[in-house]
Amino acid sequence: MLLKLATVTDVQKYCKENGIRMIDFKMTDIDGRWRHITIPAERFTDETMKYGIGFDGSNYGYAPVENSDMVFIPDISTAALDPFCEEPTVSMVGDVMIIKRPENIPFDQYPRNVMRRATDFMKEQGIADEMIIGPEFEFHVFDNVWYDVRSNRASFEVDTRQAQWNSNTGDSKGYQVDPHRGYHCSMPNDVTQDVRSRMCELMEDMGVGVKYHHHEVGGSGQLEIEVQLGEVNKMADDTMTIKYIIKNQALREGRTATLMPKPIYGEAGNGMHVHMLLMKDGKPLFYDENGYAQLSELAHYFMGGLLKHAASLCAITNPSTNSFKRLVPGFEAPVTIGYATANRSAVIRIPAYAKSPESKRFELRNPDATCNPYYAYAAILMAGLDGIRNKINAADHGWGPFDFNLFSLSKEEQAKIQGLPTNLHEACKALREDHDYLTVGGVFPERLIEQWIARREKDATEVDKIPHPAEFAKYYDL
Repeated sequence: MLLKLATVTDVQKYCKENGIRMIDFKMTDIDGRWRHITIPAERFTDETMKYGIGFDGSNYGYAPVENSDMVFIPDISTAALDPFCEEPTVSMVGDVMIIKRPENIPFDQYPRNVMRRATDFMKEQGIADEMIIGPEFEFHVFDNVWYDVRSNRASFEVDTRQAQWNSNTGDSKGYQVDPHRGYHCSMPNDVTQDVRSRMCELMEDMGVGVKYHHHEVGGSGQLEIEVQLGEVNKMADDTMTIKYIIKNQALREGRTATLMPKPIYGEAGNGMHVHMLLMKDGKPLFYDENGYAQLSELAHYFMGGLLKHAASLCAITNPSTNSFKRLVPGFEAPVTIGYATANRSAVIRIPAYAKSPESKRFELRNPDATCNPYYAYAAILMAGLDGIRNKINAADHGWGPFDFNLFSLSKEEQAKIQGLPTNLHEACKALREDHDYLTVGGVFPERLIEQWIARREKDATEVDKIPHPAEFAKYYDL
């Protein structure tokens, strides 16, 4: 439950009146996982806000700095009652500083600081004063998951009672969901209706506006929760909260949730499509009644920046080896660089149903939730701003509009259209060669990009070296 507190006195009063004994501080590491430190509630004082909570940042994955001693400064406006702690606990996120004298300075690699710096740069350029986004969260809920990676064994298995593969098991009741047939399926086939509802109730309690939830295409427990549009800095915080709720509520109900892009071979993958628009002085900047799809020239420039940098963006918005198992033809996942109206095969889709000036927007369809949301949203913004600053019109570069099914083209026609990276190595190579748009204005430090690429390539190389079970099936008898 979001507490709407503003001062140390407010926190102390709430804790005393409600028997709160612990306050938990959640920090984000380079990969986008929450870490946390917990203190007794009585230790939360004005000194906490002034001097912060000290910790060793060397274990969080960031590029080495001359001093790894850091302090966490809580953001009281994010205070919420953690719904998953047995001991009543108030939770906060906040900012990370490097210890300097006479004053601490913001740690320029910390995700929250990078996101804030990106929006500050947007304002300094006089382009807009708000970026509004709305992510869509696709994920799977399974009954169980098993995985094992050793020198002599590599395997994984997931199971959910609603999957078609359980139609002949002893406890089957006959309401399994066939592959690719899960979209908006109803009960009794949809066995996760109440789980999703309880997830959404918790999100609303935590100040996250929910648009709707439903079963997705994947018959093996693929689900979606879409949230209301919101300011990008808050939405980055909310994204961490949403993932926390999805995973912990599933566990609370004896199940397991994953936002992995492609947990099931041959089924639809999990994306995190990001809807976006810009505002200035309370007015939308992406609307033009006479423009293509009623989008303004500025919106087309923003799309041009995204499409120009699409390959390098993938290293940040799709940073796992599993990401590129989703970005394949045949599953409404984008593989080509282009834009269109109401066309889910394009990497940028303009929703035909968003007609009012205030809702006129487009969505970037390649991101997935293995990303660090602060870096991903900041990178998306910086790519779009680069398009505006350099007047990159997407149509002038042959990136659309593609108002037809890109997957229906002949191989010869498809070869003429620029494609997204097909693996993490390619994405990292693109980011190494194309990242000036991220470092402009001091938004992404060069050392952060270097460290990010090094970590991603290390993952990719490690996975490349592991023998795959499918290789035994294909080659064992040769």
